[in-house]
Amino acid sequence: MLAVSVRNSILWMLLLLLAGSGCAALIYEIVWLQLLQLVIGSSAVSLGLLLAAYMGGLCLGSATMPRLVSWQRNPLIVYACLELGIATFGMITLFGLPALGRVYLAGPTSGMLGLVMRGGVAAACLLPPTILMGASFPAIARWVESTPKAVSWLGALYSANIAGAVAGCLIAGFYLLRVYDMATATYAAAAINAAVALAALALGTRGQTPRPVFGDKGSDPLSPTAPGAVFVYIAIALSGLTALGAEVVWTRLLSLLLGATVYTFSIILAVFLIGLWAGSGLGSLLIRRIRYPRLALAGTQILLAAAIAETAYTLTYVLPYWPVDPWLSMNPWFIFDLDMVRCIRTILPATLLWGASFPMALASAAADGQDPARLSGQIYAANTAGSIAGALVFSLFLIPTMGTRGSQQLLIALAVAAALLAAASFVWIVRDRIPTMRLRTKSAMAATVAGVLLAGWGLAATISDVPWQMIAYGRRVAPILRGLDPSSEAKPLFVGEGMNSSVVITDRAGQRFFYVSGKSEASSALLDMRLQRLMGHLPALVHRGPRSALVVGFGAGVTAGSFMTYPDVENVVVCELEPLIPPASNEFFGAQNYNVLDDSRTRMIYDDARHYILSTSEKFDVITTDPIHPWVKGTSALYSKEYFELVRDHLNPGGVAAQWLPLYESDEQTVKTQLATFFNVFPNGTVWSNYLNGNGYDLVLIGRLDESSINVDEMQKRLDQPKYSRVAASLADVGVQSASDLLATYAGRASDLDPMLSGTPINRDLNMRLQYIAGWGVNSVMSEPIYRQILSYRRFPEDLITGTGEPIETLRDLLHRKHRTF
Repeated sequence: MLAVSVRNSILWMLLLLLAGSGCAALIYEIVWLQLLQLVIGSSAVSLGLLLAAYMGGLCLGSATMPRLVSWQRNPLIVYACLELGIATFGMITLFGLPALGRVYLAGPTSGMLGLVMRGGVAAACLLPPTILMGASFPAIARWVESTPKAVSWLGALYSANIAGAVAGCLIAGFYLLRVYDMATATYAAAAINAAVALAALALGTRGQTPRPVFGDKGSDPLSPTAPGAVFVYIAIALSGLTALGAEVVWTRLLSLLLGATVYTFSIILAVFLIGLWAGSGLGSLLIRRIRYPRLALAGTQILLAAAIAETAYTLTYVLPYWPVDPWLSMNPWFIFDLDMVRCIRTILPATLLWGASFPMALASAAADGQDPARLSGQIYAANTAGSIAGALVFSLFLIPTMGTRGSQQLLIALAVAAALLAAASFVWIVRDRIPTMRLRTKSAMAATVAGVLLAGWGLAATISDVPWQMIAYGRRVAPILRGLDPSSEAKPLFVGEGMNSSVVITDRAGQRFFYVSGKSEASSALLDMRLQRLMGHLPALVHRGPRSALVVGFGAGVTAGSFMTYPDVENVVVCELEPLIPPASNEFFGAQNYNVLDDSRTRMIYDDARHYILSTSEKFDVITTDPIHPWVKGTSALYSKEYFELVRDHLNPGGVAAQWLPLYESDEQTVKTQLATFFNVFPNGTVWSNYLNGNGYDLVLIGRLDESSINVDEMQKRLDQPKYSRVAASLADVGVQSASDLLATYAGRASDLDPMLSGTPINRDLNMRLQYIAGWGVNSVMSEPIYRQILSYRRFPEDLITGTGEPIETLRDLLHRKHRTF
């Protein structure tokens, strides 16, 4: 038997190894979820399947490892083999995913069979490595005795693993993926796994092979568990459910206030993990001194209910009113620091209690002589199973049906239920003495239960809806709530929370505005209407006569509705991620979008647009993509070279692609990357502008499959035809009176901008560089100088735009004006 001093010294070293495992695991998680979204889509259902596969693997691994691996094997050798296996599967996933993606696309990708296929891809990629990840903690736990006092080491090992996860989250989010790409991040994670495995092998082969000791007498590891442990397992499962459910709800609300960048999500996740780490570390120390860990577990859950209520109060009544101006500083590190403080202020108290719950549950369920691997594996599996349920149920069902308010009230109720179950597990131990207790003692217990329930009801009653302004204005909400912005005079017409997004539609001075998750996406104001119409009319008129169109993003429906005015258009497919949006937009923007949702030519696809294009064989005359800003997490996939290649390959001969490019809330590097990536696929691409008083606001990129000229006379002739009267009227509504007016929005083309874009990095699927670059410059106010820089390279395109007489001369005059308006 290994000496106690040697065992303890190894345990201290294992803290470092578990930290390494946690670091690698979080890097893998971030990389794998991004990679797989490129194949099966980024809808809430797809994300749910990915999360279920990832966490399901952890649950299976932790539950089955103690049963499949003999307790007589050297735990360090087993742990080393698991780490090497994780590294191997990490590399296989990176290089094997393209082949698996082709298999997936060969089968059905819609309907129930499509969901099965998506789940199959997620399981095939994620289950093998995550099962090994889940097995690593119970494997190493066999170095720990299972007495309630010694079991605190299990909590310490868990805490070390979470500490490593914090590091992995920050390293991946702020360095590896920002500076390098997903392949480099995978190599780094695999190297960490290999280093951990080699260190474990070195420790495991020192001297004689150790035999783990279970209890003071080395008793049978298959001995019964502690009495009433089932209540503990259910309580810790509920704790996991509330933890992941709260993470879903609070991430959604915090991303409104902080901006939904990749850095925001990294900060929120890091703070959540910091709380779990600190809480589990503190809990591991406390259980050495606590006589009744089950009562402590119950008390922790009661405090957790109060902490959930406190976080909800902060999100509703505190953070939205903080006098924080998003343009307070252009330095991203200053903003990140501010965001970190706000996240700590909001979610840290609750996460500390969730972290402390795990070691307390270990101590509550521990019995002398019990196999520590079984103990830790069962507690970890129960906690993870609850986490899976929490993540899926809250994101897919509860938020869309109950809203974030009802969801937080339910979280409090579940925390109270966990507290009562933990208390019941304590009563189970002393149940034989209960019949001899005095009546007043029983009455006191009943009163205590009633008091806990009443306190839970009172806490839930304090939860209120967050201000609708927070959903609408996001990062800019504080000045509006304080009445310092004209937007404060707006009145809400519609407020809704869906599976993927939250939506607000307002009216201000007779104009309607459409907001999605803290960002203005459309309105009936002239500037926005002009862009939305240009995204439809510009590619449709550049095309010789479109019959079919694909519109990516419904928004207010104005772009899709623009195609309804064309006499020859027979089929318009619209991809929209959030099912809540089209009906609401059709109700309040029906006049502007020509009631496109009710038109028989419209076909709605409620799915990730990239996934639809990837999986369909249908081709179109026009594909117009109007996504949200590239700094929003996940949107970068609609600005990548591979996405533009998909668009190009799904155009009919002579087809035209249009892509929105925002200049506001963008910096120079972000705009250059978008231009360079688009022109890499469409080398004859052109740039068209939506401007305000001569200054750039939005750009529309046009890519074509042919290089024929655009004749202003022919375009005007089409607009003058009676059957095109609705098209002409639609353009006139936004100040475009003629073909010359429309073509006057020309701002340059790829060949002109080559000097400006030289050396600019391309946004690829494997680096998603754009979302990291764009997130870095989200507070930029560089739209005017960027626009003028683009115009400085513009020359009149003699071979591209042709015509005769007055129309072409008018166009020349308009394009040469320094300041021009419609």
